[in-house]
Amino acid sequence: MKLVDIETVEPGQTLGRTIFSANGTVLLSMGVQLTVYMISTLKRLGVTTVYLDDPMFRDITVDEVLSDDTKRAVIRQMSETFETLRSGKQFSTKSIGQTIDQLLDDVLKNQGVLVQLSDIRTEDNAMFIHAMNVCMMSSLLGLEFGLNMVQLKELAIGTLLHDIGKLNAPEIQEGKMHHSWRGFELLKNKREYSLLIAHIAFQHHEAVDGSGFPRGLTGEEIHLYAKIAAAANTYDNLLFNAEDLKPLLPHEACERMNAMSGRELDHEVLVHFMRIVSVYPNGISVRLSNRQTGVVVGQHRGLPGRPIVRVIDKQGEEVVAAKEIDLAQHPTLFIDAVLS
Repeated sequence: MKLVDIETVEPGQTLGRTIFSANGTVLLSMGVQLTVYMISTLKRLGVTTVYLDDPMFRDITVDEVLSDDTKRAVIRQMSETFETLRSGKQFSTKSIGQTIDQLLDDVLKNQGVLVQLSDIRTEDNAMFIHAMNVCMMSSLLGLEFGLNMVQLKELAIGTLLHDIGKLNAPEIQEGKMHHSWRGFELLKNKREYSLLIAHIAFQHHEAVDGSGFPRGLTGEEIHLYAKIAAAANTYDNLLFNAEDLKPLLPHEACERMNAMSGRELDHEVLVHFMRIVSVYPNGISVRLSNRQTGVVVGQHRGLPGRPIVRVIDKQGEEVVAAKEIDLAQHPTLFIDAVLS
């Protein structure tokens, strides 16, 4: 499969990855042939990129940390939790705990898989997928830091609910400060949760240099859980929810985050973060420094910037050759640009 801009999609092409609705049900299944109506509906829902089935790249898979079953469960759980809060009721900590157990099972089983955030977002499901991704990445980082299972579950619950204070909060600078406080107040009153879980919501917008909010904490005043949440939250936002900015590609987001090291983001957390993320995800089109173009088809853990690229040579519309170039084996060759 291949990742493409929604504006280039044509009727009759085949969807390469399932798209979920806001309540965790399937909106469009992998393998469906797209119609004019489907394409226009995806655009209306705010979808900007999709994975398409491509005969030349049909064998390309995106290794996932979370299974589709787990993703559906997490998205459904977040939808139910927010709906419960909107109705003025108390959400179920037991249900969230069971969902987190399922998520952590996947994380532990797939901790060697590099993060590739490939789920297609709509305006309805974006907040829930964001929460899921921040939770998943934070859990992987927790493993990097050697957290035990009790600590991992605290971290996972807190990061899944880190934006819970955004419910009914205005999306302005004061609103950001409000959603940190509001999230803290909602979570600290849950007797089943440790106070550290509430502090993830409270501190995930703090910066190690003191420039963050709501309290302007610095360095060791910020708990490790919140520093981890800040990195995961920043990455997902840079890719999909950059305020007043064009969303970045993974390699651009990593460069931006490295520039934040020691200022907005903790340096040690960033070192670990760069070990878990795929800089050039499978399915993305790239141009190499030798001017050849191709699609990323494989990854190397520990060498995220040196993926395997399949180059297709054509004469007109006819494919005359296809070869894979492992950039880990070609130190003088590098990715010059991302084309999709």
